[in-house]
Amino acid sequence: MKRQLGNREGAPKLLDQLREALGTRHYSRRTESTYCQWVKRYIFFHDVRHPKEMAEPEINAFLTHLAVKHKVSASTQSQALSARLFLYRHVLGREIGNLGEVIRARKPKRLPIVMTRDEVREVLSHLTSSKKLMAGLLYGAGLSLMECLRLRVHDLGFGQGEILVRDGKGGKDRRTMFPESLSTPVKAHLNNVKLLHEKDIAEGWGRVSLPDALEDKYPNASREWRWQWVFPQENRWKNMKTGEEGRHPLHETLLQRAIKEAVFKANIVKRIGCHTFRHFFATHLLEDGCDIRTIQELLGHKDICTTMIYTHVLNKGGRRVRSPVDAL
Repeated sequence: MKRQLGNREGAPKLLDQLREALGTRHYSRRTESTYCQWVKRYIFFHDVRHPKEMAEPEINAFLTHLAVKHKVSASTQSQALSARLFLYRHVLGREIGNLGEVIRARKPKRLPIVMTRDEVREVLSHLTSSKKLMAGLLYGAGLSLMECLRLRVHDLGFGQGEILVRDGKGGKDRRTMFPESLSTPVKAHLNNVKLLHEKDIAEGWGRVSLPDALEDKYPNASREWRWQWVFPQENRWKNMKTGEEGRHPLHETLLQRAIKEAVFKANIVKRIGCHTFRHFFATHLLEDGCDIRTIQELLGHKDICTTMIYTHVLNKGGRRVRSPVDAL
């Protein structure tokens, strides 16, 4: 018989406590879902024992199992560890000691994939409407996929030529460039989105979710134009219990699928996805002579070493060295 993961009768269950702790610290919904899944896997791996009854040996065993049995990547193993550390530190109120006995997954050393500007242009030519605009922002502003999808109308600074990225890398806000060539098509796109929003308002809806409990503080803000998503879903969601309707941002799989199809139509065999456009942004800025510190700020990297990998991309293959076969 499975145990209830609550501390006492009437107390919140463990996963509810975990969600609350993540929410109060402004973790994203995606992180919340991921951490809950890892905690559940950890619990069921140890025959539904409550985590407060376990400690370092059980964490070691689970992380080692992931590396040896499931052969997960180093980043996946680190994510599983982060979920457990958060659970013990912020929900159960205890620190975890030495985990030196864990068999660590091997972290491969890979350089980012690079496309030429002609290849980027070719892929973009096979995209249409909002998908082309989104891919243009990934490449032209260095946005990640979710940063692009979560843009709100007031994040676009047409006059300043900049985009405000909220809750981006490391949970921090940052500013990046707004590509001049996209200004006019984005304005045209927003005109269509505004008509859609006005239609929703006329039908009694038009609300979006707001960050940091702002909806409680400003009840009418969720219907204001400035808070609307730049790239909303085509169809409204509907709560079958309350009848309430609204719009979420466009689902990421729609853009991922569109880019995959565009790469195929462009006859490019490189493994290209949404996130690689962000790599092209950094690499091509370096090629144009932009300094590494500026690129670090535009990408939102905390550590300059993360940004430095793009300098290795530029130097790979001995670009300034002549191959001996060319002298034959």
